[in-house]
Amino acid sequence: MTTTPPTAAGPLAGVRVIELGQLIAGPFCGKTLGDFGAEVIKIEPPGKGDPLRKWRLLKDGNSIWWEVQSRNKQSVTLDLTKAEGQDILRTLVKEADVLIENFRPGKMEEWGLGYDDLKKLNPKLVMVRISGYGQSGPYRDRPGFGVIAESMGGLRYLTAEPGRVPVRVGVSIGDTLAALHGVIGVLMALYHRDCNHRDTKKDGVGQVIDIALYESVFNCMESLLPEYSAFGVVREAAGSALPGIVPSNAYPCRDGWILIGGNGDGIFKRLMKAIERNDLGTAPDLASNDGRVKRVTEIDAAITAWTGAHDKADALKILDDHDVPSGAIYSVADIAADAQYKARDMILNITTRDGTAVDVPGIVPKLSATPGGIRSTAPRLGEDTEAVLQRAGVKAETIADLRAKGVI
Repeated sequence: MTTTPPTAAGPLAGVRVIELGQLIAGPFCGKTLGDFGAEVIKIEPPGKGDPLRKWRLLKDGNSIWWEVQSRNKQSVTLDLTKAEGQDILRTLVKEADVLIENFRPGKMEEWGLGYDDLKKLNPKLVMVRISGYGQSGPYRDRPGFGVIAESMGGLRYLTAEPGRVPVRVGVSIGDTLAALHGVIGVLMALYHRDCNHRDTKKDGVGQVIDIALYESVFNCMESLLPEYSAFGVVREAAGSALPGIVPSNAYPCRDGWILIGGNGDGIFKRLMKAIERNDLGTAPDLASNDGRVKRVTEIDAAITAWTGAHDKADALKILDDHDVPSGAIYSVADIAADAQYKARDMILNITTRDGTAVDVPGIVPKLSATPGGIRSTAPRLGEDTEAVLQRAGVKAETIADLRAKGVI
């Protein structure tokens, strides 16, 4: 286990982010920016805060998940349904670079906080808007969750054994993909704002990043659409196999399953040598993937016969000796004990605000000159409200009045 080391400021040091999102998509976007040095001010409703604080397993009443999702953030409580709260947000926006929101389309405009309103206060503002279906189109007003986006984006149709009910991936992948697309959008928008105007010596302006959950999933669906367009082929669920790419599948050993990716032409020959089937490895019609696709059942049967005669550890050792990509199917217990995770600081040990020691995922990606890091653990609800408002120029008596009214 590695305790997160002191870190440099990070490549996004000096970038101020206001996060209005709740639960997963918006906050994961903010979390990623925060990991790389951005100052992230998380706005939460007074009282209960972000519902994620109470999701899944709780320690002393607080979600362990919260410790990952909200690291490197400051918590400010603010009731955006009240005019005074909206005014405070406008004050904060004046000094912000990025605003993240994942409300249903139209809610920010209803509060007088749409982009057209906010850019008058800060023309350089970059606004990330994450919603189920985007800010336009006939579905824009529908409620959208990641699980629905995974279905509409085409992913859920493929996550099943043939003929059986589609299953979810097991994590909120639709939300996370949307968040990462939001991060990409922020980096491009900031580059456009701050770098593309150096030659003209003009100040750049911000813009809106419109992220739809279903589009973020669809963007990762590889050849799904062009295959349908060109051939009328609807890709169907195929369990653990990757149709049209052979061999790539899960195979049973005596004590469990392993995954083998032997679909490269050279890799296939090495795989067949490893399982003592050189007759297949040297067959002219199996030298390339298109030929192997035609004999996929025979190839998978040969691999299955070999793995079925071995324990997982023995099979993986032989495959590794032959330079064939393969691996066990990891549980979180396997992850926590794995030397590769530890060597790359992907398991970090932190101490939460209440003194609990807990392991959390490390920082991705790894930057050589300006690495990210955990500069602060997840905040208690509203603990930074007064400091952030004072820095924004809000007077002490105003803060006291806002607190008395329940605005903060």
